[in-house]
Amino acid sequence: MLRSRRKLSRMHLFMKHLSLADLVVAFFQVLPQLCWEVTFRFYGPDFLCRIVKHLQVLGMFASTYMMVMMTVDRYVAICHPLRSLQQPTQRAYIMISCSWACSLLLSSPQYFIFSLSEVRPGSAVYDCWGHFVEPWGLRAYITWITAGIFLVPVAVLVFCYGFICRTIWRNLKGKTRRKSAAAGGSAAGGRSGILGRNSVSSVSTISRAKLRTVKMTFVIVVAYVVCWAPFFTVQMWSVWDETFSWHGGSINDGFIPLALFLCF
Repeated sequence: MLRSRRKLSRMHLFMKHLSLADLVVAFFQVLPQLCWEVTFRFYGPDFLCRIVKHLQVLGMFASTYMMVMMTVDRYVAICHPLRSLQQPTQRAYIMISCSWACSLLLSSPQYFIFSLSEVRPGSAVYDCWGHFVEPWGLRAYITWITAGIFLVPVAVLVFCYGFICRTIWRNLKGKTRRKSAAAGGSAAGGRSGILGRNSVSSVSTISRAKLRTVKMTFVIVVAYVVCWAPFFTVQMWSVWDETFSWHGGSINDGFIPLALFLCF
């Protein structure tokens, strides 16, 4: 996209920033976690611990919200085509900026939750761990992450695609009726048939390009839900079911590794 000489469309802008968000996930979430798994303990200063934890969640928020904004843009283009003609590129930049700003804001509590701490008091063994208020802190943290990254975005996605599908269905139904009317008009012959064909061609319909972008974003959304649903289901189960127990460690040991296992 950077090498493309032509002006990027709104969809290409969203795809570019979605790719950037996914690169943040790859290099600032997955890569540090892989290094962490190799060394077993976090070897670094306290400020690096907080930055790594912030960037790990930042990528998740940014990738999710960029996808949501892509879907909202498709919703406006399909369901409110007249609005999409009013400064579309400027609106796209505003939506992209809001996605990054919200991601930075919502991931900032990581700086206060995680720090370089002793694994056990007096052990002199340090690791990058989270500290939660007992007994509700961990439950509130997992619920907040789940709602912010999964539940609320999925609700917005379902809402947008519900209206998109309804609009496309109505559009296809209207096209079928107009074709039937045009066929009837042409069978009647004469000038009335010509007017019928002209009136049919003048009616604005959903283009194939728009339908292709809707299909593409729909596939991205389905892949997102399928990949992340097991992870967030287990996370919520772990904090709301008192009989649940982590095998081999605490939430600090299992939160991100479990996400990597389920998603990759």
